Amino acid sequence: MVHPSSLLKMGRIKGEWMEIRLPDYLAGAPLAKVTAHLPLPPKHISKLLQARGLLLQGPNLRLHLFPREQRDFPPDWMELNILYEDEFTLVVNKPAGIEVHPSEHGQRKTLAHAVAAYYEMSGQDIRVRHVHRIDKDTTGPVLYAKNEFAHYQYDKAMREKKTERIYLALAEGYVEGNRGTINKPIGQDRHHSTRRRVSDTGEHAVTHFEVVERLRDHTLVRLRLETGRTHQIRVHLSSINHPLAGDGMYGGSRGVMSRQALHGEQLIWSHPWTGEKQSVRAPLPDDFSEALNKLRQD
Repeated sequence: MVHPSSLLKMGRIKGEWMEIRLPDYLAGAPLAKVTAHLPLPPKHISKLLQARGLLLQGPNLRLHLFPREQRDFPPDWMELNILYEDEFTLVVNKPAGIEVHPSEHGQRKTLAHAVAAYYEMSGQDIRVRHVHRIDKDTTGPVLYAKNEFAHYQYDKAMREKKTERIYLALAEGYVEGNRGTINKPIGQDRHHSTRRRVSDTGEHAVTHFEVVERLRDHTLVRLRLETGRTHQIRVHLSSINHPLAGDGMYGGSRGVMSRQALHGEQLIWSHPWTGEKQSVRAPLPDDFSEALNKLRQD
């Protein structure tokens, strides 16, 4: 697909529409040639054409990319730490103790409900579309797509491993070596519905790690996920006998933290329209910082 940057620099968003002034070499060109320069998938172009959401008006191309939508979650107000926002994207720094999305019918007060409340408060009539999840007691950035096109692009980037998630974890014990890779398949634990385990019949799972700091009986590690399996970091570190501090489900003790010591430090993604690299960092939560300071003083 042709990179669309020559068109994008001239795009303006007006309400529900994006308006692009065509460069000279596309002025008067047939619509099929113009759409070949857009990052939109063919299915999305067809949908826009059928709904008259893609219009050529002289030298201008108009795209109905931001339609008003019926909100799909009842709002539950919660103060949100927003790390980034534009017309396509919202990134929220999730606190510990809240789920990204309801895990059972009728559940309330998840991050999805809080994002719905934020959209309502800021006058944005859009659905809540999370692109990935993190565990209830894990902190850090969660990526949301604000329209159908962005959701498609972000899902595709996740499948193609082009979105990078970097975590900090406090592992128990002395982790040997300064860096390494854990490549072990992960499957469901037959004896525990929410627990996962390393299993030969599980899904392919790869975690890269590097040691950041060695502390008393603990090691602070930075991890990069190559795959995104449920509880991947927790299971992988436990499998090499270095469970996360505070992670009772996978063998960690709650001496220095009362929850698993896992934090999403950085999220790196490409803008769905321009393809430009974007990133956010989330500050360490207080309980994680306090645990590190305590261990440094011992």
